[in-house]
Amino acid sequence: MKELFGQRLREQRIQHGLTLEQLAEKSELSSNYIGMVERGLKEPGLATIVKLLNALNISADTLLCDLVPSASHVTDDEICKRLEGLTPIQKKAALDLLDTYIGNLPYLTNEE
Repeated sequence: MKELFGQRLREQRIQHGLTLEQLAEKSELSSNYIGMVERGLKEPGLATIVKLLNALNISADTLLCDLVPSASHVTDDEICKRLEGLTPIQKKAALDLLDTYIGNLPYLTNEE
């Protein structure tokens, strides 16, 4: 996982036309540390990842996609369990809210 993160970081740095030293300056980190991250020798913490993202002006998914598990643990069974204790009127209200939310997902994610 460290290697993949480091590879993506290097790709983004190069894509943005930055040297290690320039990225280090922009992120307020040392170039040696960034080099170790890029080679997969160091695993940065959250604060460091945020500094790198801000310095590169990229979103977290650019570096973390496929590294962070998706929300696949949310199952139909879990949804059913949450609805079990509700009255029929409450279930209808919950479904109406869910329909409204799902209908607005493209709007909320700027997709159409």
